[in-house]
Amino acid sequence: MIDLRTLETFYVVAQTGGFHRAAEKLNTTQPAVSARIAQLEQQLKVRVLERDKRGSHLTVKGRELLGYVERIMALRTEMILAIAGRDGLGTTVQLGVSETIVHTWLPDLLKRLNKEYPSITLEVSVDGSANLTAALVEGSINVALLIGPVNVGNATNLPLCDYPISWIVPTQLPLKPDPVTLDDLAAFPIITFARRTRPYWQLLEILEKAHLHKVRIFANSSLSSIIRMTLDGIGVAAIPTHVVAEHLAAGQLRVVDTGHEMPVLTFTASFFKRADMPLNSIVAEIAQQVAMQHRG
Repeated sequence: MIDLRTLETFYVVAQTGGFHRAAEKLNTTQPAVSARIAQLEQQLKVRVLERDKRGSHLTVKGRELLGYVERIMALRTEMILAIAGRDGLGTTVQLGVSETIVHTWLPDLLKRLNKEYPSITLEVSVDGSANLTAALVEGSINVALLIGPVNVGNATNLPLCDYPISWIVPTQLPLKPDPVTLDDLAAFPIITFARRTRPYWQLLEILEKAHLHKVRIFANSSLSSIIRMTLDGIGVAAIPTHVVAEHLAAGQLRVVDTGHEMPVLTFTASFFKRADMPLNSIVAEIAQQVAMQHRG
């Protein structure tokens, strides 16, 4: 009799492409994974995986088996929800989040997840979108809320929100009366996202088109630090207004419009659909709902 644990092991090997990575996901050893796959092939009397130096690959029969295993695991999830309810899905979800979302609606998302799925253990990692994409692809996080979409493999991308970048200045910054030009702002350090990010290069393109080639750009990977530096009067920030709403309302910062079209940060909830991890799509869908509430 083939047990569910053996089928789950086969599924994880098929998803990760290797016995070592599957062992890490299953919190077991590589020899244990190898033994389960060997037992499965012995019971089925057919080879389901081919091994080489690059990893493991499904055979024709392995691909056929995978379809059945996905249906079995989906049925298991349906059974758990029907009998045990949401509490039965308790597991750990690694959530990767862009710092922009941390400063906007992440607290509301965490509160809702804790209320509706109290048995979930959440591990939150805050990082740049490039690093979050890499972590999602390698499997170290399950769901990424990032500047998307992720165009890798069969990743699913749910639209979340669009945050335009604006020129944010401290109220005490010695600027001439409106209208303020891009040349006026370029006299001060421009504080914005890190060099590896999409908004950094989009901002650089705007300055280049305006023939402003010697602007001091203070690239910063910490949004909290960008906000602090702006409040301290160090320079002009190029960030979304959403992350400094309280400071704008308090009169500590203000928005300046130079008339130039500014980049828009488009965020997605990105994940890979997996039969053994139904919470991936659930968490992403709830994130989409929370984002839409804030948008409205």
